[in-house]
Amino acid sequence: MKVPFLDIKLQNEPLRDEIRAAIEAVIDSAAFAGGPFVESFEADFADYCCAGRAVGVSNGTDALWLTLLAMEVGPGDEVITVPSTFMATAEAITYCGARPVFVDIDESTYTMDPGALSEAITPRTKAIIPVHLFGQPADMDPIMVIARRHGLRVIEDAAQAHGATYKGLPAGSIGDAGCFSFYPGKNLGAFGEAGAVVTGDDELCDRLRILRDHGQVHKYHHTMIGWNCRMDGIQAAVLEIKLRHLNAANARRRAIAARYDRELAGLPGLVTPARSPHAQHVYHVYAIRTPDRDDVIRSLAQNGVGTGIHYPIPVHLQGAYSGLGYGRGDFPRAERCAEEFISLPMFPELTGPQVSHVVQTLKETLCAGVMA
Repeated sequence: MKVPFLDIKLQNEPLRDEIRAAIEAVIDSAAFAGGPFVESFEADFADYCCAGRAVGVSNGTDALWLTLLAMEVGPGDEVITVPSTFMATAEAITYCGARPVFVDIDESTYTMDPGALSEAITPRTKAIIPVHLFGQPADMDPIMVIARRHGLRVIEDAAQAHGATYKGLPAGSIGDAGCFSFYPGKNLGAFGEAGAVVTGDDELCDRLRILRDHGQVHKYHHTMIGWNCRMDGIQAAVLEIKLRHLNAANARRRAIAARYDRELAGLPGLVTPARSPHAQHVYHVYAIRTPDRDDVIRSLAQNGVGTGIHYPIPVHLQGAYSGLGYGRGDFPRAERCAEEFISLPMFPELTGPQVSHVVQTLKETLCAGVMA
């Protein structure tokens, strides 16, 4: 049996006719860059996130970058985040001219360790970016307490957490702003690149809208130096349809994760994802850990099971950031997890037999390793 790591075609197939009609409506109106379809999605997504407003942008990286710019983060500033994330989190900081400063993760949830945060704050610190990794929100209450004590802005990197909640509050609605990616493989995925920022700060929202459109307050009147980061009308029309199905898709992900949890519990040399009691996980990624990663991946592949690794090299050890002066051993929990993560197949359309095949293959692989 073949079990792909991800099958985006299956996600889109049931919505094909509805999406085709929406795209044709965009074609008929010629509202391709910004416009009414983007405005409609922004309103719906803001409501979904229980946030005051949403700003559609061209991708999740731009969402982070523009938010930092709108908060006037720049050269000489520092922004604290974690090394267990996709490169974009740090890139956005760098492209503002600021310096990324890393703190280690909680080895249970794989998100920012609030206990490590205070020691990383300096007079140059301007903002904190907790990452809701794999679909589970970071422990936001202590992070917000520390941030407010020091007068710092908080930007939630919610690129993998569409529909997740922390103590009943939607991801993205807790900090000063929440940044989302709608890359096709996300829980809420577009037909290409797209992103959004949600915020309850009207002034911040207005600055974001100006920055995403070349700094224009209206056509040919530029009050700021901005960039072209507008969301496409077609992407907004697709996302508005898919948003209606997000809760059901996330519920299916949680059901698959619960079965993985139950049937993989107690296997030798395996750690399954922990669920924070404060959070509702949406399992963008179901990442297990094992010290025998390469052998396990090879065995799974030989038996038709696709896997991924998120992320094999922490950001502080990437060659692009060698100039920051970090080295191996600086963030041992992040480094240990990066060496052990394996992402199992996780998408709403996985069938019961496919999940059974993944579980059985993994059990046989791990038990064979113990017996060898």
